Amino acid sequence: MGTNSPFYALARIDLASASTHGWQVRLQRRGQKYAKFFSDSAAGSPEKALNLAKQWRDQLVETLKADDSARICHRSQRNSSGVIGVSRVKVTTNGTVYEFWQATWSPRPGERRCLKFSIKRYGDERAFTLAVEARRKGISS
Repeated sequence: MGTNSPFYALARIDLASASTHGWQVRLQRRGQKYAKFFSDSAAGSPEKALNLAKQWRDQLVETLKADDSARICHRSQRNSSGVIGVSRVKVTTNGTVYEFWQATWSPRPGERRCLKFSIKRYGDERAFTLAVEARRKGISS
């Protein structure tokens, strides 16, 4: 069930043995779990409980989106390139040193893309420029 579904993150709970009837909202983002139960009796009806659950869920999703946006928009203190998602990398393999500029971005949640540009092949400035351009194109597509 996708995030566009009206029942995204909602589950109907009917446990007659425990006299529990209502709607459960459950979401998880970045390892943090969010859950809340909306009782039919407290809301006045199953429909009202569903509406309250949807409102709470929608508010939570908007809050989490805002948090994600804030996280993406701020440059880390560890970033020495000055460009978010672009870093200079040095790798040693079998005694040989490889240096490159790397562009990383996330086209969709849970996906990561990475392109590397060799400093030996392009030179430092050109490799950096190519990495910046690759990231810009990656996040805009």
